[in-house]
Amino acid sequence: MREKGEEMENIEDIASYIVSDGKGILAADESNPTCTKRFDSIGVESTEDKRREYREMLFRSEGMKGNIGGVILFDETIRQDAEDGTSLVEVIRNQGAVPGIKVDKGLEVINDQEETVTKGLEGLNERCSEYYSLGARFTKWRAVIKIGNTIPSKECINRNMEALAEYALIAQANGMVPIVEPEVLMDGDHSIDQCYEASSRSLDALFSMLTSKGVNIKGTILKPNMITSGSNVTSKANIDEVASMTLKCLKSHVPDELPGVAFLSGGQSDLDATAHLNAMNKKGGFKWALCFSYGRALQQPALKVWLGDNKNSSLAQAALSHRALMNRLASQGRWEQGLES
Repeated sequence: MREKGEEMENIEDIASYIVSDGKGILAADESNPTCTKRFDSIGVESTEDKRREYREMLFRSEGMKGNIGGVILFDETIRQDAEDGTSLVEVIRNQGAVPGIKVDKGLEVINDQEETVTKGLEGLNERCSEYYSLGARFTKWRAVIKIGNTIPSKECINRNMEALAEYALIAQANGMVPIVEPEVLMDGDHSIDQCYEASSRSLDALFSMLTSKGVNIKGTILKPNMITSGSNVTSKANIDEVASMTLKCLKSHVPDELPGVAFLSGGQSDLDATAHLNAMNKKGGFKWALCFSYGRALQQPALKVWLGDNKNSSLAQAALSHRALMNRLASQGRWEQGLES
């Protein structure tokens, strides 16, 4: 683990550190409207100070150390100080994790409202420069790919993957590791084979674009979806099938020099996200680190315990610490269901 205050400046070193030794990423970059929905579910008003209080509680959890290599922040959060005046960026660093920042600006509708392209390239260089000065050392940009009868279209995939590549180049020029997130949504009634096909097309286009634009793959992290059945399918693929299909897809399209693949949970339950990750690491046969970049799948148990009350903070921190450890073990193929009790 890095010593307190120790800083890495080489993007290849930063990328490798974030995903080293089974560590993963805590995604705490929910926009204010999304955070408000989460708080609504527990009956807590979403104010700027309450959001800071909640995230500070997460970042100070003992289980951050050794299990979490990076934390993705929202614009509001990277500018906030903890209750004792320490910047939240420094709180994260003191836990041995790297602060990161979401830099895309959301989705823009194309193709008669069925598909979207992610926006945010305008002014990105200036924003990245500022975020670097605020302490961020990695960035995240999310593209969204939907599955339907006639989609994803070639236009949607190509426009999104080109934007991801342009973003990655700008992030690296500003000394930060880009996390590229081509999320094929779980929403729908599609089969696991349709998810495989859409994900394959997306990854193929992504790495073609990254290479053609001269992005340093060794200083990049991929945040993909797992290959799963659609969320509305009654008979879903089992854990072994998800693991096998996901590995097959990644091995076919992801270059060996990529330091890490950090999965999004994408609507999976806490335990499913862990079990799928563990099954893949047990199978092995790949050169990149295979870990996690979870939001809800790490935070939800803590949120349910916290309930907006500081008296519950230690219990909420224990819940986050447990999920962080479970997922680190899964990133090493060492998780077992019995550990959850």
